[in-house]
Amino acid sequence: MKIKKKNQTFDITIIGAGPSGIAFACGFANLNIKIAVIDKLPRDVIANPKVDGREIALTHNSINFLKKLGVWNYISNKSKSIIKEARVLDGDSSYFLNFNHKEIEKENLGYLVSNHVIRKNLYKKLKKLSNVTLINKVKCVSINNENNYATISLSNGEKIKTSLVVAADSRFSKMRSKMGISAFIRDFDKDMIVCRMEHEKPHKNIAYEFFRYNQTQASLPCIKNQSSIITTANKDFSSTLMKMNNKNFNKEMESNFNGFFGKMKVLGKRYSYPMVTTYTKNFTSNRFAVIGDAAVGMHPVTAHGFNLALRGSEILIEEIKSAIQNSTDVGLSSVLKNYQSKLNRVAAPLYLTTNGIVNLYTSNMLPAKFTRQFMLRLVNTISPIKQTFLNLLK
Repeated sequence: MKIKKKNQTFDITIIGAGPSGIAFACGFANLNIKIAVIDKLPRDVIANPKVDGREIALTHNSINFLKKLGVWNYISNKSKSIIKEARVLDGDSSYFLNFNHKEIEKENLGYLVSNHVIRKNLYKKLKKLSNVTLINKVKCVSINNENNYATISLSNGEKIKTSLVVAADSRFSKMRSKMGISAFIRDFDKDMIVCRMEHEKPHKNIAYEFFRYNQTQASLPCIKNQSSIITTANKDFSSTLMKMNNKNFNKEMESNFNGFFGKMKVLGKRYSYPMVTTYTKNFTSNRFAVIGDAAVGMHPVTAHGFNLALRGSEILIEEIKSAIQNSTDVGLSSVLKNYQSKLNRVAAPLYLTTNGIVNLYTSNMLPAKFTRQFMLRLVNTISPIKQTFLNLLK
């Protein structure tokens, strides 16, 4: 990875050195093109991200992509937790929708890896790439699109020229807004509380989603008898949860899980995140594209946010590599329109289905309660419907 020189020219400039932005940059290793990654954070912070409580359930597709990038082997085995099954339960019913690793003919459904661990190891790969320049501690002030290139004005007064700008700056993307691209935004008026907890009863490497009538409880299996616990509730109750001392919080979680895990003990801090989903109306414009959460900000209920981000990055990387092989300008609309259509085909059904599940399973209306019990049995018993969900886990 190179150090920034004044007023350089690049083939691709990525705004945002989060996991999506860095993974995208790593996709161009060993190619004869110049990549810039711009971020407002200091290099040390990007290299050593703080623990943020988030655990990422990686599918086999995502793992294969990380292997292609040369990142998966950087992550130690002790940082990877196996997910064998995933179960969805409604209310106090004992009936559950089950997804088993045998149904996708794999040894497991995937692996659970902490978000900060993924970010740290992506950076390890990035810093080894000779064709990538990290421009840190600066912000992108504006983007001026020309016919043959785009000019980015930085907060330090410098400008850089690039054939393509790729924004990976979160679901609340400022670059997306600066380019005049709007997004469908859904604010659920809820918060998600995440933390690591130790529990008395074993999880058996099974992930659970409990749809209660006033809140949602989820657990993702970590090492030994530990799980990542996710509570989604209205802002008043989530605020109360964040203020509780550990002793009361432990009792609250034991009660919310109806004793499912026995005694529970919080480990470390609790983290709160607002529940907002976004879907960008256009993933591209002239010499500009969005990836990751800047393209689609998913609800975490299906745990597919980062998996979708990696799939979108992979699609755009493939389109750009094809353009390079054909000696085509990577910023042309003809290159970007294929990314637009392909990502829409993947993302739209997943986004709409996920929001539909959330609407159905968080409603207290009596018809919804009957419908969701029926839906669990329908998906469990009708093979083609269940296979649609299983395909997301491959």
